[in-house]
Amino acid sequence: MNDSIFDKLDFGLFKPLIDNDDITDISYCNHGQIWIRSLTEGSKRVEIEGLNDAFVEKLAFQCSNVMGTTFNNAKPFLDAESTELRLNFVHESIATNGIAVVIRKTPAKIRLNREKLLSEDYFTANIHDILMKCVEGHCNIMVSGETGSGKTEFVKYLASHTKENEKIITIEDTLELHLDKIFPHRDIVAMKTNNVASYSEVLVTCMRQNPKWILLSEVRSAEAVTAVRNSISSGHNILSTIHADKASAIPYRMYSLLESDIDVDQFLNTIYRYIQLGVHIKAYYSKEYGKFHREVDEVVEFYVDEDNKPQTHVLYQKTFGKAPVQNMPSEHLKEYLENQNIFIDNLFTKGDSMNNINNEVSSVINSNEQPQIGVVESPNFASTQQSVSNSVNSLPKDSFPTEIV
Repeated sequence: MNDSIFDKLDFGLFKPLIDNDDITDISYCNHGQIWIRSLTEGSKRVEIEGLNDAFVEKLAFQCSNVMGTTFNNAKPFLDAESTELRLNFVHESIATNGIAVVIRKTPAKIRLNREKLLSEDYFTANIHDILMKCVEGHCNIMVSGETGSGKTEFVKYLASHTKENEKIITIEDTLELHLDKIFPHRDIVAMKTNNVASYSEVLVTCMRQNPKWILLSEVRSAEAVTAVRNSISSGHNILSTIHADKASAIPYRMYSLLESDIDVDQFLNTIYRYIQLGVHIKAYYSKEYGKFHREVDEVVEFYVDEDNKPQTHVLYQKTFGKAPVQNMPSEHLKEYLENQNIFIDNLFTKGDSMNNINNEVSSVINSNEQPQIGVVESPNFASTQQSVSNSVNSLPKDSFPTEIV
């Protein structure tokens, strides 16, 4: 569905919500309940007089008519998308408490910048600069978090720091990245999977296009996991998102999505060898900040040591109510970046990083005591492998929430 078709739709009482840049998602259900998700307030219910089932049905029929399809008992689901909007309708024959619709806004712009991230205590300046250097040094990075935590926005921000002359191909099943619209002057190809072209088929074509970077909007299926593995194994660089409860759990979350009986050690060795960094983003309503707050609460390195054993090294960790904890990067990460002619010693020394963190933490933590910044040991892979494996295997395949599609 293109933008010109969307121009023909009458969004009526939804229009003020759609035009509000602070609102990212609009949900209608239960004969008149309207819930929104905003950047500053999180999820909350709003009242709009006159917005009822009849109007939502009218909007759904408008969509189905311009799309040349139907919306009824026989076809109870309707999806439509444009450059900046995605609509999903569920007919009352399925949604037994009344017709339901979700409108997700996916604007073609980069919402984040360094000043905004640091002023809102997203993370420390050290970690920001290290991550940007890691993008410049072609590290493969996976970003994890819950629905609405801002994973896609952060990946877009990372992608904006790739070099101008490096070709990017995005692969999505629903359009959210819009890098081709944001950077029309760059060599960017936007690909979309559908019932005709699967992830695997699109990936084969993608590699023939000779990209430097492959961006997968989200890893949420066995096919997407395979696409990531094949991409990194063939020497391409990736940025992508995944649902996981912490950065260190990303490899195991990827394994839990697989539907085959592939050997766990073989799979994890590949992931730990070729994905350099995992980043976890947390979103919650903060009484301290008086608004909905997003922050990076964990950055970890993945690598395989000299004994061919997968290892996780905590680079940055922030626990609720405590000052951030930061480790020096491993020799594996420094060596990887140095091979790309990227040097980070001047950004990440023990003295400088600890002083910078102390300065940033003291400005946001209201305490009579000086925050203590410590260095934590990275979790030992051998001692945690069994417990993490057991917890992964005990979870159902759909144990993590999926994005609205």
